[in-house]
Amino acid sequence: MPRFSVIVPAYKVQAYLHECLESVLSQSYPDLELIAVDDCSPDVCGAIIDEFAARDQRVRPVHLTENQGLGPARNAGVAAATGDYLIFLDSDDTLTPDALHAIADRLKETGEPDVLVYDYARTFWTGETIRNQVAALLCEEGPAPFRLADRPGLLRLLMVAWNKAYRREFVEEEGFAFPPGYYEDTPWTYPVLMTAESIATLDRVCVHYRQRRRGAILGTVSPRHFDIFEQYERVFAYVDQNPELARWRPMLFRRMVDHLVVVFARRDRLPRRSRAAFLRKARTHYRRYRSPGVPVPPRARVHHTLIRLGLHRTYRALQLTFALARRTAKVADRLLKGLRSAALRLHYRIQRGLPVRADRAVFAAHGVRGHGCHPGALEQAFRTHAPHIRTAWVTEAEQDDSVPSGTRRLRPGSAAYWTALARSKYLVHNAGFDRRLVKRPGQVFVQTQRGTPLKHKGLDLRERPAAADDLDVDELLDNIDKWDYVVSANRHSTLTWERVHPGTYQTLEYGSPRNDVFQQATSADVTRIRERLGIPEGSVVILYAPTHRDYRRTQRTTLDLARVLRRLGPRYVVLARAHHRHGGPLTEATEPGRIIDVSDHPSVESLCLASDALVTDYSSLMFDYANLDRPIVIHADDAEAYEAARGTYFDLRSFPPGAVARSEDELIDIFATGHWRGSRSVQLRSAFRERFCPHDDGRAAERVVRRVVLGESGLPPVVPLGRRHPVPSPAGRSAEGAATGCLASAAPSWLVAPARRSRMSEHSPAPLEGDAVPLLETKADPGR
Repeated sequence: MPRFSVIVPAYKVQAYLHECLESVLSQSYPDLELIAVDDCSPDVCGAIIDEFAARDQRVRPVHLTENQGLGPARNAGVAAATGDYLIFLDSDDTLTPDALHAIADRLKETGEPDVLVYDYARTFWTGETIRNQVAALLCEEGPAPFRLADRPGLLRLLMVAWNKAYRREFVEEEGFAFPPGYYEDTPWTYPVLMTAESIATLDRVCVHYRQRRRGAILGTVSPRHFDIFEQYERVFAYVDQNPELARWRPMLFRRMVDHLVVVFARRDRLPRRSRAAFLRKARTHYRRYRSPGVPVPPRARVHHTLIRLGLHRTYRALQLTFALARRTAKVADRLLKGLRSAALRLHYRIQRGLPVRADRAVFAAHGVRGHGCHPGALEQAFRTHAPHIRTAWVTEAEQDDSVPSGTRRLRPGSAAYWTALARSKYLVHNAGFDRRLVKRPGQVFVQTQRGTPLKHKGLDLRERPAAADDLDVDELLDNIDKWDYVVSANRHSTLTWERVHPGTYQTLEYGSPRNDVFQQATSADVTRIRERLGIPEGSVVILYAPTHRDYRRTQRTTLDLARVLRRLGPRYVVLARAHHRHGGPLTEATEPGRIIDVSDHPSVESLCLASDALVTDYSSLMFDYANLDRPIVIHADDAEAYEAARGTYFDLRSFPPGAVARSEDELIDIFATGHWRGSRSVQLRSAFRERFCPHDDGRAAERVVRRVVLGESGLPPVVPLGRRHPVPSPAGRSAEGAATGCLASAAPSWLVAPARRSRMSEHSPAPLEGDAVPLLETKADPGR
């Protein structure tokens, strides 16, 4: 008897059925049977099901001799099921990776409940994925399992069959079955939830609910939407047959009214000539099932009144009125914005006629959440080494907490913002201020850039249309002409910036200001950061920070972090940080406490300090992280595609900062064998630091301020690499300590895990002695 019976009815979904069935069979929890029901589909769905059955004995095909509809097709699947739990999946949807594993764990944890409710996310044909908006109802806190009376809010969830796991014996004992019709989920889901003696929730997205561009049944204009009345008649009939469920009538009534309003109001549901008839029938159901004396929620009174009275024309008039009001509001909003914009342009023009203030500086950064990056480090250095300069930071209101108390806050586009841009002597940015900025005589623009360039930048993007993102060369050159200084971390950056950003500016090759903190932080700082992040003591922390993919529409990582952690063991924790252009978490949090989403954390430098190793691909973060002298592992599973789309200035595989993995399995091997901090990795990192971190001794920002603001020529000398002592990671580096004095003199080749050595080039170097080492811990230096 399998643990799960996954039932997939199929009808006219040949384009999506492969992906659906594959998402089930590829689950990390294999104890399942897949019952694929061919509902006499006229396309090749039946053949596809038979192909899957031929290759995997867990697939049980069911072929119906005539088309019966979704409900009866599911019933046929239930009749053939032998698993402990039933799971329904529509044939154009998919299970998320490891969904069944998470469901099985939660079922065991909550004592085998009758029903387990889990979450879903809508996946649009454009590539966008949006999680269920009422996911908070699936919170796992509190007693579990429970009855519906303990958490009636679950009835606010989408009433569908495919976001739940059902104990098969419970379904059979109660005799639940799907009726035919459009809205077959309604008379199934309500009775199941009301009758269940034990319910549990799983706060995890287990289903990706496909939103097709065209072809969804419920989005088709048809008189068959009148089926909704018959389905609610079945729900109330069930309640009448079970008097102990009478307490649910008022809530079911409100849910029915809400559902009827949705069907009536949507233009993609009812034929125009049948709308009045639909509202008349809705009025009949309203009067039939209303519970006298039960109050109507204030926000729903208008809808209830219109349906109770059957006011079709009134409803239509109100819709038109509200639509007209919205359009009027939009026009008024555009006019107000136009007037405000004109007023601000006039204000800026007037301010440009006033003297430049030599004691003012404005800072801003792109791609960071609040006060940070190189401009953030320079703003702090201004306050320390040039305290006579009054600094201001451009930020949104929600990021105010990240700005130091002694720094003025400016809202983008405000009158104060334009005043500051017009009259401040120093302008500091890592990209560029508003394109309407007019740089005045006497103003000094310091361009910090955003890191050492690996991928193509500036004018080089003209040959990379996938990455150019509508690059306006004239606007770029106009921006470059405003720069007076460009801060550079190393010779590679200097040569690259001066070629791809041609201008008359002066390059300040002083190091990376944002990396100063790596030489200044102490072990106490690291401990405090880890405690705030909730990292268990003694953990080995991996910071996973991939960069943006220009050639991908969606940025979901291909790395299965949950699988990586399961293979490495309980000591490992991953800090997952998405690129600022990603706009969401990298992966679903399937390992609470072990996969920590830090995409919204304001300081990537703090995350670097908290970690024991960095795993990245082509992100410039590797150049910064190298200053910590901690292990770096490159996960380059799409190097050819990335190179073709974006282009790089050198082959990272030939000159990496540490071990290189070309697949997920190789990455696991690198950590499992200790290769990530073996002697060979130390050699690679040492060579990398020599080339890209020559000036990052903790005083880069100070040098910039002394040169640009104070006009000094005798700047603090650079501390050599061998005399720098960045704060060690909590996990220690005892395993590589003996090798820290070894420097690689030649550009190394690929470094992969020994288990994958057979796939390496014959010219790849053999592993050095000490590569495969046990994971050891050392105490942090008490003197730091």
